[in-house]
Amino acid sequence: MKIISANAPYGEGGLGGFLATVVEEARATGELACYYSFAGRANDPCGRTISLDRWAPLLRLPPCRWHHSWREWLASEWFDRAVARRLAPTDVFHGFGGSCLRSLRQARRIGVGELTVESATSHIDNVWRQHRAAATAYPIEESWLSAASYRKTLREYALADTIVVSSEYARQSFLVRGVPASKLRRRVQTAARRFAPPPAWQAHSGFRVIYVGRLQVTKGVPVLMDAFARLEDADATLTLVGGTATEQMDRYLRSRLAADRRITIAPGDPLPHLHRADVLVHPTYEDGFALAPMEALACGVPVLVTDDTGMKEHVSSGQNGFVLPTGDVDSLVEHLRVIRARPLRGTFQPPPPADPLV
Repeated sequence: MKIISANAPYGEGGLGGFLATVVEEARATGELACYYSFAGRANDPCGRTISLDRWAPLLRLPPCRWHHSWREWLASEWFDRAVARRLAPTDVFHGFGGSCLRSLRQARRIGVGELTVESATSHIDNVWRQHRAAATAYPIEESWLSAASYRKTLREYALADTIVVSSEYARQSFLVRGVPASKLRRRVQTAARRFAPPPAWQAHSGFRVIYVGRLQVTKGVPVLMDAFARLEDADATLTLVGGTATEQMDRYLRSRLAADRRITIAPGDPLPHLHRADVLVHPTYEDGFALAPMEALACGVPVLVTDDTGMKEHVSSGQNGFVLPTGDVDSLVEHLRVIRARPLRGTFQPPPPADPLV
C-alpha cells in the first residue's frame, strides 16, 4: 500500500494536478492507503488534510511578508513535519519534492519499504540556475526557491529509492547531474478530461492571447508583457489567468495594466478562457512539465512554450504551436505574429490520453 504526500490542494493548479494524477493512479491499482495534502478531493475517505491555518498569521508578518522564499520554505517545512508525525508503516511512501525530507526520514525509521520522490520540476540545480537567470533579466521579485529549500531538495534526492520525473527535459536534467538512470522513473502527464474543444468554435474579431499559471517572474510573465506591448494590434487582448505571490509583482502588474488596457487578469477556471483563445503562451524560465499548455492543446488551442519546459516534447512546430528560446522577447513577438497571420486554433487533433508511467 502507498501513502502520498504533497503540499498542494488536490486538483488545484499545476502541483495539485500532479497530486491528483498520482492519487488516482494508486487508487485505480488498489494501492492507495491515504494521501496528505492542503485539501483533499471532496468526500474522499482517503484524503488527510494538513491545515496551516494556525500558522497563517505568522506568514503575513515581517520578514516573511517581504520574502516569498521564506514563506514557501516555512509552509513546506510545517507541512512536512505534520505529515512525518502522522506517518504509519506502509509499503511505499511517495512524497513531492521540496516538502518531504522529514517524512522520508521518518518513513525510513518506521520501516517503510520504498521511498519515492515525485519531482514536479527539473533537477533543483537547473531550477536554481534558471531562476537566477530570470531574476537577472527582471529584478522585480525573488524566486520561491531559497537556499534552504534547495539544500532540502538535494537531501530528498539522496534519500529516495526512486525519483519520478514528468518529462524528458526533466529526466535529462537529473542524468547530467549524475543521478543514475536506474533511479529515475518517467511519468506521462495528461490533461483532465474536462479540457476538450468546445462543441463549435465561435468566430470572433481580434486576437486573443492567454496565459494560465502563477503570475511570477520565473514563469516568464514579464517576457510576455514586453512582447505583448510590441504587438501593436489594437484588437489584440491578453488575459492572465492566475494569481501573484508577492507585493512586488502586484505593483509591477498594476503599472503594466494601467499602461495597456488590452491586458486583464482573470483568476479562476481557465477553461472558458481557453475556449475563446487563439493562442496560449507559457514563457517560463523552467518547468518540469507545465500542465497549462497541455490543457490548452487538449482544447485545440495552439501554444508557445520555451526550451526550458517539459511540454516542448508535445509541440510540433507549425502544427500545434512553437518552441521558443527561453527569455527571448523578439522570438515571442515574431511567433505571436505568425499565429495571428496563420491561425492554428481548432486545426489539429488534441493529444490522446497516455499511460501515466513508462
